[in-house]
Amino acid sequence: MKPAPTERRRAIDKALTLLIPMAPFIDAEQIRQDAGSKHMKTLPPSIAVWLATVAHVRHQHTEYDRLLEEGYDRDAARFFVLEQINDVLTTWRATRLLDADDEDA
Repeated sequence: MKPAPTERRRAIDKALTLLIPMAPFIDAEQIRQDAGSKHMKTLPPSIAVWLATVAHVRHQHTEYDRLLEEGYDRDAARFFVLEQINDVLTTWRATRLLDADDEDA
């Protein structure tokens, strides 16, 4: 029998649903897991979900990792995939998009 979800887990689930209501299940599950990881536990659930979402989309749905392999530094690679990230977020009906000046991501 599966244990009842913790308060934090429920808060992460709610934040995920509010942020990206149309995300595919497989993506949402990975984001949920990442947002609940140990290194995110001191953050408010909404911020943990946002950071996990941006990181997931960046690594799974853009050319970010390829750009790094080609020698681009992290900031340049992030700049070049910003539009791709926002395209995915828009498809998922996200209530927030990534801004070039966004320090949370």
